[in-house]
Amino acid sequence: MCNFNNQSDETKATVHLFMQKAAQSIGGVNYLLSLIEALRGKKPNPLMQKNCQVASNNTIITWNKVVFKDKTDIIEKILLTHREAQEKDFNILNEENKKTKKNIINMIRTLTPLEFIVKPQNPNDGEGFSFSVFDTVSDEEVKFNPIFIALFFCSTAFTKAALSYKI
Repeated sequence: MCNFNNQSDETKATVHLFMQKAAQSIGGVNYLLSLIEALRGKKPNPLMQKNCQVASNNTIITWNKVVFKDKTDIIEKILLTHREAQEKDFNILNEENKKTKKNIINMIRTLTPLEFIVKPQNPNDGEGFSFSVFDTVSDEEVKFNPIFIALFFCSTAFTKAALSYKI
């Protein structure tokens, strides 16, 4: 998932357009990259911050609920499995192991109401944007929002590739 070149053309275009719009809404590409670097600086995972926010010099991202380690571990395991499978777009409910599938379903229930709000610290830089964890949620199919994965789990190289992608 974190290899931009392995994404489908549709996903590449979607991520590119969203990243362009997101960068413009918070003051520019450098502000977005600065936010991603601030997220990378939080250990073990920025989602587990008790105050539910991370700030860079120019932007701040907030969310409405602390995500515990067990849920971030499940996401990382899914991403690791997907990285090895090299699938283009994947449904995270496609899991053979019943115990793992139950853990994934519990993670989906926990993270579905989560909403992230990104705002520039200077209101003159833009209005900001928001996004959720999942792009698609139904009984048969659940897909991660590529923006969520890009901001919290991928490197800045992924974002740079998305921003420079030509449609």
